[in-house]
Amino acid sequence: MSHGRKGPNRARRLVVRVPVEPVEAVMEADAVDALRTESLAVRGPLFGIAAQSAQDGPRWRVVVPVTADNPQEARDTLNSRLWFRAKDRAEDRAERRALLAAVARLDRERVTELTVLGTRYRVVRAEEYAGMGNDGLELPRPTDPEPAVPDWSPAVPTARTDDGLVLDPDAAVTPAQATERLALRQLSYSGTRFPRSVLDDSRRALATHPDVVLMPVAFTVVERGREGWTPSSSLHPTAHDARRTLEFTLLQWRPRQRGLVKDVHADARTVLAAKDCDPRTAAELAVYVAAADRLRAGSLNELKVRGIVYRIARTRRMLRWGPDGPESPRPSDPRGEAPCPIHVPLDEDGNYLPEDDAEDV
Repeated sequence: MSHGRKGPNRARRLVVRVPVEPVEAVMEADAVDALRTESLAVRGPLFGIAAQSAQDGPRWRVVVPVTADNPQEARDTLNSRLWFRAKDRAEDRAERRALLAAVARLDRERVTELTVLGTRYRVVRAEEYAGMGNDGLELPRPTDPEPAVPDWSPAVPTARTDDGLVLDPDAAVTPAQATERLALRQLSYSGTRFPRSVLDDSRRALATHPDVVLMPVAFTVVERGREGWTPSSSLHPTAHDARRTLEFTLLQWRPRQRGLVKDVHADARTVLAAKDCDPRTAAELAVYVAAADRLRAGSLNELKVRGIVYRIARTRRMLRWGPDGPESPRPSDPRGEAPCPIHVPLDEDGNYLPEDDAEDV
């Protein structure tokens, strides 16, 4: 089944497939139920880097996660990756020169796109949003991926968001995904709280990038205050990874913030277990340790600790898509800090350059 017409500044056809596998069918049923009952809360733009080579066709590969709050953060990450590739993995001088030329541009320019060794790198813009119910932001769904045996060890790194993600505007989608994509095509900012430039850019994007590509679901820790829910962590690919971040908040961040833990190698548990722990400090730390224990024992998605409600929220992202691929930052988007050199300059043999020689180069 397909919908729409493909052409310049027209949305692509959607190829719809019906889920066959039992697990996927249950996930589809969950998605359909959510579409019927939820409203959407739009948080704002996120930025990353996507790459496209000749063999990719219309697809783009995410090489810097689309999680940054401004485009410059994404550029700086690309800058570092190209610099380390030049330093450690360049096969010859010509390759290293090409990589270092790109690094030099990123050191001084707010580039939207650049081509390096035949690969296009583009700063891409996604819109982050979440489902809203009567009690706030959507929680993880029963069908969202969870580890068979949750690992809470700090020594085990968490999964990386958008790792290996390929953006394919022509990939087949389920009926629920098609419904969501069609509905989001007309999404634009409105209301008096947005500056005129933001509203104008948002409306213009409907024409320049009429299609929508959905990114994988992500999870974050949010806190409920007087003005509603606010994010307090970065995006994670699984709810369990977000819970691990919440545990860090409970055992390290909040106790340090309150002056209860001062040793950089300690956390709430180790300080509480110490024989010389002050009774008043111990009483406060016990609250955080008990909350972390409850989080672990039940793989909870919501906790209230010292008057703050923490929740694992399920968030989504969409990329607007045009004839030449994913949307780039808009003029009205936050710019971030000015670009500047990040790493020590290298020569074409990969050696560090003294500062005076670097200026000459």
